[in-house]
Amino acid sequence: MTIMAKLKPKLKTASRTTTEGNAKAEALRHAPADSGARTTVLARLRSIEGHLRGVVQMVEEDAYCIDVLQQTKAVHAALAKVEGQLLDRHLHHCVHKAAKLESGAELDRVLGELLDVFAGRRRA
Repeated sequence: MTIMAKLKPKLKTASRTTTEGNAKAEALRHAPADSGARTTVLARLRSIEGHLRGVVQMVEEDAYCIDVLQQTKAVHAALAKVEGQLLDRHLHHCVHKAAKLESGAELDRVLGELLDVFAGRRRA
């Protein structure tokens, strides 16, 4: 079982009801059809998953703490690169698309989502 499969039940998924008022916003809540970027992100995440399994094994084998810490820092750095790729993709697709709409409400919404993510707040 992959790490993501183990975590999936624990991850809180936001359930949104689609009404006429937010149907347009819901239609915009999809990643761009960019299979190259998707493939790159998935490859990085799978690499991180393997790296993390190695860290778990190190802890199980009572590896030296500093060695484990160095590896956790490497996992953090790899995740930061994925976050950067996802942010770039979001800015160039979702935010750009929202900025082109006549209504500023959608732009406010996507910018609010970004602020919430970086402030560590959960969206309902």
